[in-house]
Amino acid sequence: MSNIYKPKSISGFPEWLPEIRRAEQLWFDQIRTVFESYGFCSIETPSVEELNVINAKGGDGGADVDKEVYVLERLHKQNDDKEARLALHFDQTIPLARYTAQHFNDLVFPFKRYQMQRVWRGERPQAGRFREFYQCDIDVINVDNLPMHFDAEMPAIIWGILSGLDGMENENIQIRISNRKILIGLLEGLGIENITEVTRWIDKSDKLPQDKIAHELENIGLSSDNIDKIFDITSKSSLKETVAINDLMREGIEELSFVMEQLSHLPEGAVIADLSIVRGLDYYTGTVYETVFTDDPSYGSICSGGRYDDLASNYINKKLPGVGISIGFSRLFDRIRLKGNLPSLSMSPADILVILPSEELRPKVMETAQILRKRGFNVETFHSPSKMKRQLAYAQKKGIKYVWFPDAGEVKNMDTSEQAKATPENWTKDD
Repeated sequence: MSNIYKPKSISGFPEWLPEIRRAEQLWFDQIRTVFESYGFCSIETPSVEELNVINAKGGDGGADVDKEVYVLERLHKQNDDKEARLALHFDQTIPLARYTAQHFNDLVFPFKRYQMQRVWRGERPQAGRFREFYQCDIDVINVDNLPMHFDAEMPAIIWGILSGLDGMENENIQIRISNRKILIGLLEGLGIENITEVTRWIDKSDKLPQDKIAHELENIGLSSDNIDKIFDITSKSSLKETVAINDLMREGIEELSFVMEQLSHLPEGAVIADLSIVRGLDYYTGTVYETVFTDDPSYGSICSGGRYDDLASNYINKKLPGVGISIGFSRLFDRIRLKGNLPSLSMSPADILVILPSEELRPKVMETAQILRKRGFNVETFHSPSKMKRQLAYAQKKGIKYVWFPDAGEVKNMDTSEQAKATPENWTKDD
């Protein structure tokens, strides 16, 4: 007797039952509808990118992403196989930059695109953190200059989505916005040189206590006076209280003020300026976003992004500034799932199950199903002649609301147990 391997879930790689997957698809449809209502078009890039593409983002040469990416290699390599040069993408911004550069002559600018795909990161799985997960991204890329209008459009779109998703009705969310030029300008004005390292510690202010961050900043050489000046800026609750000490900082304040003014139509508290937001990735150069649950900020950001001046410069000799924002779809979806607030859906998308009383009636069953499908109903036919009790139990287990009896010309509502005469050409759910 052969050994049987008992299958088990792989940590960090979620897999849903059909009814949960239906709720997931419903969310995708709702998000897609909002994206397209603003004129964004859909693209899909390969799951893999060349390592040179992933690491070409500049700054530290991709050192941060090296520890996150999954590299692809053949299990049984030949002696002359070279070092792995393909990896699963860890976000969708870098693939977008490569895509835009590669198809530059075929695109219309400003190029407004959305992507809803899986991404992969080699991090430790935990609540709300997966190794394989969906992101839903929108970005706008233009040639040479990108109007600030798009920086304001991003959070407006996200608010429209998150406040409208089924199951999110009672969730309190807040989009927090800053502009990296404010903090970078301050650091430059103070004569601080290791700006990248400093901003990465400031970016942890929602996860670590201020004294811990202050200790780390001291360790990398900052004076207590400069640390106090940094905390004074990042703790500001109003832009009116923020005084610029150089042109870069002044530019950041003006840009953030414009974005906030453009979002004044949203409900009070939906969007706030938060100067502690800097985002960890170096390619963000201006506006930055993070979105949190106000009643559970420790859960972390569920939607983030920002402006980048020239992410595609490593792939094409053009200046292509852009701005984008990404919904951490799987992270958000799993939270609502665990709270039991997802829409209650059956495992089957079928509206109707057509009973198969006997093999002789199979042509009648198929004809009935086809008529109903042409009228827009989702219809399943039972697979083999069986006892009526078994076929009704099948419909009940799968959550199929209506059962059609082709021999009797009747339909049964499984919720109410009502049964009535019907013809496939004229029947409606209201009958």
